[in-house]
Amino acid sequence: MKQAFKMHLYPNLVEEYKKRHDCLWPEMVELLKQHGVKSYSIFWDKETNDLFAYLEIENEALWNKVALTEINQKWWRYMQDIMETNEDCSPVSMPLRPVFDLNE
Repeated sequence: MKQAFKMHLYPNLVEEYKKRHDCLWPEMVELLKQHGVKSYSIFWDKETNDLFAYLEIENEALWNKVALTEINQKWWRYMQDIMETNEDCSPVSMPLRPVFDLNE
């Protein structure tokens, strides 16, 4: 199953965002794998500071449980100073609807 969404990074913080993800906590990597994430990529649009996330997951219900974990919530708090977030520190994100896929 494929999912995509966009988020928004605060100005001039792309290098910090990249640095934090280059050192992604091992427990976060393990959490994502345990919750069926097969592939996860994030791209940056320098014109808008938007982040485009694309992931492949095994199961949507399992993926949705990631948000409830202590590790994930700790990650959200760690990232909240460099990107738009909700009151619970989760990133403000907008799901993107697929409109074309050559593999389908």
